[in-house]
Amino acid sequence: MSRRDFLRLGGVAAIGLLAGCAVNPVTGQSQLMFIDKDDEVKIDRQYAPRQHSNDYGVVRDKALNAYVNSVGQTLAARSHRPDMPYSFQAVSATYVNAYTFPGGNIACTRGILVGLRNEAELAALLGHEIGHVNARHTAARMSQGVLAQLLLGGAGAVAGGGALGQVVQGLGGLGVSAMLASYSRDDERQADELGMEYMVRAGYNPLGEVQLMEFLMAQHKDRPNALETLFATHPMSDERRADAIRRTETQYAQVRDLPFLEARYMDNTASLRKQAGAIRAMQDGDKYMAKKNYGEAAQAYDAALAAAPGDYAGLLMMAKCQAAMERWRDARQFARLARQAYPGEAQAVLVGGQIALASDEFEQAYVDFTEYNRIFPGNNGLNFLRGYCREKQGRTRDAASLYRNFLRNGGSGQQAQYAYARLVQWGYVR
Repeated sequence: MSRRDFLRLGGVAAIGLLAGCAVNPVTGQSQLMFIDKDDEVKIDRQYAPRQHSNDYGVVRDKALNAYVNSVGQTLAARSHRPDMPYSFQAVSATYVNAYTFPGGNIACTRGILVGLRNEAELAALLGHEIGHVNARHTAARMSQGVLAQLLLGGAGAVAGGGALGQVVQGLGGLGVSAMLASYSRDDERQADELGMEYMVRAGYNPLGEVQLMEFLMAQHKDRPNALETLFATHPMSDERRADAIRRTETQYAQVRDLPFLEARYMDNTASLRKQAGAIRAMQDGDKYMAKKNYGEAAQAYDAALAAAPGDYAGLLMMAKCQAAMERWRDARQFARLARQAYPGEAQAVLVGGQIALASDEFEQAYVDFTEYNRIFPGNNGLNFLRGYCREKQGRTRDAASLYRNFLRNGGSGQQAQYAYARLVQWGYVR
């Protein structure tokens, strides 16, 4: 790098630092930050519903959701950022996890809730996620990515709204995976500390955090497949557990007689715990699906549905399993039952469209993809899929319009090559 290049990049970095310095609400120290509170809330509104749908939707048990939300709101009110628009949901996924978006939209799966033993453990789980929001871990990680783009793109990126503009105007191409990626060890340690602080402020025994860690580590030994996502995004270690024990014996030694509220947790999760057998069977099914042992997966999902016949997640898991075995009629039937079980939930609509496309039911596939786009607009890949459906129906003009939209909106890869070739073949491109 020449001296001129170095000075130019240094100037860009200075612009970025001046534009993106903020005071961390937890530490009170200056921090690189290109994303403000409004941006964090916009991110939640755009991406959280999509992730919830990926996790088979928010559970339909209103009482359970109200309980989880009440515990979360009690903690959030005692946090460093009580003004954030927090929401706490239970989602129907059966893998073991909890996660947060930067604006305070926090979810925990059925798979983790069914294994907890008291409200203090739930408070530790939710408090940890609130800690990530308060310390602005996701926003900081995204801001670091923006700075890297500024350094690569030069001052024009600042003046022209390049990388920074993408963040302010809806995060550009950043997807859910970028926000739910693995936290650093320091981030996890800080979230643990904040979570314990918040749960103690709310009147919970700090040993609930230790119990939570011990439960998760034991579960990982017994059923590692069910905790793969949790351990990937929230790296667990003996060090974290030891730190939690040390805090309970030193900083919080005087409050170790605070309650765990086991009975209250059991009362409020009684309906969920009745699903424990079905949830376990679905976890087994997912394990077999990952190994492409589709026959064993179908047996596991069948056992789950025998225990919980109308379970939306179980029905949709079975639909995917049948599709993997190219049993299209059975796949369509289970997808149809899933839509009946949870009307309007988006994932069943998308899966139904994929099954219809694979079985050459192009009109139904087009209808399903259009409906999914209405629920979650902006997925450019749907332009290609709908164009392909119209092409197979002989509706060339409609297909060409959709293929053009796909290419104009940044379509790439083999699909883009296919769409472009068709436009050339039909005379729309010369």
